[in-house]
Amino acid sequence: MEALAENRLVHYELHQNCLVIYVTDDLDHHTVLKLREYSDRLIEAGNMKHVIFDFTDVGFMDSSGIGLIMGRYKKVMFLGGRAAVTNVGEVVNRIFTLSGLYKIIERYDTVEEALEGMQKSRKEKDSYYEINH
Repeated sequence: MEALAENRLVHYELHQNCLVIYVTDDLDHHTVLKLREYSDRLIEAGNMKHVIFDFTDVGFMDSSGIGLIMGRYKKVMFLGGRAAVTNVGEVVNRIFTLSGLYKIIERYDTVEEALEGMQKSRKEKDSYYEINH
């Protein structure tokens, strides 16, 4: 695990090939502009295959937050990775449900569960490849 830049909006950590983004403010247009640029640089520079957004401190999210998550999902999907969210509160959960984001984004209760799920699926794919090819 490697902790990266921390500011009042977000805290980033790297866990092997997974970028964990701890959002520490509501996701609105102003917050998203800053998060998008830096998270994209980290994904591209660090060859991050998976991205996890932790919503522990998020009480509100508008459509720009949905766009942020979908955009990072697309980036890692093209690398063969996945995206997940953790610690989603009631209000944000409703937004995810109504928007259909849960059809493409995995949900876990904690960051630790998400990291385990991302690594487990990679190991399953590796064993499938070894057995079947």
